[in-house]
Amino acid sequence: MPLHPNAGKKPAADSLIDPSELVTAFFTLKPDVTVPAQRVSFGTSGHRGSSLGKAFNEAHLLAVAQAVADHRKEQGITGPLYLGFDSHALSYPAFATVLRVLVANAVNVRFEDRQMTPTPAVSHAILAHEGNADGLILTPSHNPPEDGGIKYNPPDGGPADTNVTKVIQSRANNYLEAKLEGVQTLSFERAIASPHAQRFDFMADYVQRLDQVVDIEAIKKAGLRLGVHPMGGAAIDYWRAIREHWGLDITLVEEQVDSRFGFIPCDHDGKIRMDCSSPYAMAGLIAVKDQFDLALGNDTDGDRHGIVTPDAGLLNCNRYLAVVVDYLINHRPELPKTLGVGTTVVTSAQVGRVTRAAGRHFMETPVGVKWFVDGLFNGKLIFGGEESAGGTFVTKDGKPWSTDKDGIIMCLLAAEIQAVTGKSPSQYYKELVEARFGPTWYQRIDAPVTEELKAGFARLSADVASGTLAGDDITDAFIRAPGNDAAIGGIKVVTANGWFAARPSGTEPIYKVYAESFKSQAHLESIIKDAQVLLANWLADA
Repeated sequence: MPLHPNAGKKPAADSLIDPSELVTAFFTLKPDVTVPAQRVSFGTSGHRGSSLGKAFNEAHLLAVAQAVADHRKEQGITGPLYLGFDSHALSYPAFATVLRVLVANAVNVRFEDRQMTPTPAVSHAILAHEGNADGLILTPSHNPPEDGGIKYNPPDGGPADTNVTKVIQSRANNYLEAKLEGVQTLSFERAIASPHAQRFDFMADYVQRLDQVVDIEAIKKAGLRLGVHPMGGAAIDYWRAIREHWGLDITLVEEQVDSRFGFIPCDHDGKIRMDCSSPYAMAGLIAVKDQFDLALGNDTDGDRHGIVTPDAGLLNCNRYLAVVVDYLINHRPELPKTLGVGTTVVTSAQVGRVTRAAGRHFMETPVGVKWFVDGLFNGKLIFGGEESAGGTFVTKDGKPWSTDKDGIIMCLLAAEIQAVTGKSPSQYYKELVEARFGPTWYQRIDAPVTEELKAGFARLSADVASGTLAGDDITDAFIRAPGNDAAIGGIKVVTANGWFAARPSGTEPIYKVYAESFKSQAHLESIIKDAQVLLANWLADA
């Protein structure tokens, strides 16, 4: 996909969404369940869509909330449900709708009163609760401003696995087909006044325990000047609280919260995305990098991280994952050496190299942090993360902190790394990772996908991969992840000098091509070019 001329530039005022139009559509437009795009569909991180396209409307949220209430009853989940929302225009209407259903079903719902809650704070609250609690977060993550989203986290604190989401998705669609018959609701006024609607201070609980997972004192002692860009999202007040509670030198470089997100530069395709792993969306933070020792960013629900250093600008998130793994293995000596590392099949090979060199178990899975939840929850993994700037890790005593992605602690760990080693994360990568394992060149590109192409991906077989890729013999190809034998939803093709993988997005109408070269930038470009030709042929025949 070619670079849009507006990439890295502030969007034009007349291109911004009208929040009132989105909210009106949320309450007035009704989905047609005979249209696949208007049904409930849980991708890698929940159900997402726009109310204008009848993909995220009141009916969807009523149906999903009732399906979750049913699931809780069937699974014997009797503890509270922790409920959070971010700054997208549709998130609060969705919050209000979900609350009406859950309270009508006598579910004790805990939420911050008129306060946005990051995804990791919800996960942390679930894990900190004594008993079987669960949670819902109203967020489409980094998606464009017109989108809404909802994701469910069961009592293990992480994103629900496909066995759970299939049940919730199927039941929600049954409710839609039945015109919401069987969905229990109250008015919002009655729901919010109910004793089942319980105010809870997520922020204090999360912020005051941060020293259990990150060496806050080292950061403070080093006197690092930290610039933080919350990208108008749910982490903004958390960073203020971290600054005040822990006495850190933190400057919020952007304090706007506006659901139109007109202050976020356009992404590579000209769309607004609050993607802290994109150099285009993060152009504002990159521009002021020299004013700080380290600059940090989060997306709107705080589950992603962006690391900007004065010497290198935005650090490729794959490189940062390799740094995190190397650092945790070498600077958490009190943790058992049996703790392994989990990443996805589309993450840089550097992470696997670091892990194996340390003699640790390495687990490659399909895309989605949900695949690491069990390992983090049950004390098998020290870290779980994926190429899309998402990751989390255990506390200093090996307990799960957040089994969902936690962009806040990933940012704070970057500060700890610099404070303890005297090297920025980008310098750490160059001197301690790349120097040992050699350089790699990594890129992900996106392209539009049709339902027909999606179906073609589902029919792909590893047997189609033969011949050469960028001048090298194809040595391996697979459609199932080697770490857990789960389908990756696409294909990965490997040579001695690089690899590519391709899969349709579970949350946007695009397919993604990931590629990495162990030789050069030119070789990487050849891999990507050949991959697109191979994919076109394979999908045409699938």
